[in-house]
Amino acid sequence: MDSAATPATKVVGPIILLGAPGAGKGTQARLLAERYNIPQISTGDILREHVTRGSALGQKAKAIMDRGELVPDKIVCDMVEARLHQPDCDRGFILDGFPRTVEQAKWLDGMLRARVFGEKKLAPVVIDFPVSYNVLIQRLTGRRTCPEDGKIYNIYSQPPRVPDTCDVCGSKLVTRKDDSEEAISVRLKSYDQQTKPLTDFYGKQGTLRSINGEQDTAKVTKETVDAIEKAWP
Repeated sequence: MDSAATPATKVVGPIILLGAPGAGKGTQARLLAERYNIPQISTGDILREHVTRGSALGQKAKAIMDRGELVPDKIVCDMVEARLHQPDCDRGFILDGFPRTVEQAKWLDGMLRARVFGEKKLAPVVIDFPVSYNVLIQRLTGRRTCPEDGKIYNIYSQPPRVPDTCDVCGSKLVTRKDDSEEAISVRLKSYDQQTKPLTDFYGKQGTLRSINGEQDTAKVTKETVDAIEKAWP
């Protein structure tokens, strides 16, 4: 990286965050996006945006979801490719929750091979945040969300000042349906079966960094930034 550039103007390239639900990927993605002034890209957000504006891909995805089926890789990858070619991705981007499978990772590798960031070809920095099962359960079952502003709390580690009440707007906090213990068990099982093999895939490529996700947020962020800037000095 250009040593004279500030974090918000540096060429960062692709950053891929891995980890189970509750590992802290979303939090770290938001902090990195603010630091480097690059977009945090979530396939869930992309999918909702396409469906909302009724794009051709969105209409296809909606029809599939309305049947209760999973949106196939081809549609998801087409949406991701379109998003990554937008101008705000020219210095880099953060992928939060993609790829989810080894097949998606292989597709992404192929697409990025021809990609140039600030006149440089940069391999992805892939960061995994391992967290033990018991800690994940506590984080997810303790999570509470403000329905108005989206702010997230945790009754164990980051409780609101007044129980069940948003610090910002005073709205009553809610528990998401997918944060029930039964739903969490299903999500963690799916992660183990489909997404965890990605650590082996990127480990063999030599692009994987592992950062203990059970540390406090500031410590995880510091180690994540160090890993990124060591990869692209």
